[in-house]
Amino acid sequence: MRLKSKGALGTGGGEAGDIVIELNVLQHKLFSRKGDDLYVDVPVTVVEAALGAKIEVPSLNGTSMMTLPEGSQTGKTFKLKGKGMPCPQSGGTGDLYAVIKVVVPTDLSESDKEMVRRLDALYKENPRNGMVKE
Repeated sequence: MRLKSKGALGTGGGEAGDIVIELNVLQHKLFSRKGDDLYVDVPVTVVEAALGAKIEVPSLNGTSMMTLPEGSQTGKTFKLKGKGMPCPQSGGTGDLYAVIKVVVPTDLSESDKEMVRRLDALYKENPRNGMVKE
């Protein structure tokens, strides 16, 4: 940012110079920004994604509640209106976009793995069907 003619006076009584301010904006650990809109990845369990749930989403002012519909997939994005960055020029506020990330459990016991295999039987078709030509 440059502030024209706000610096020190020049030598020999010359005109004031400019002040140059260098700003470094650090990456936030949760949010990314596009204009006045914010984006946040929200981890959810397989059960929450499959059956739907009320979940907490981090926002600038703490947390906001949203209803995750059943059958939500990783990458599905939901808009929380007015939960983004304030815009001093317009007086409005951007939106917050919650991007769903389904988290799969790890370190499963044998009985847990058997339950997951039973869950696999619920798939009516191959989710990769049509991706590869035969």
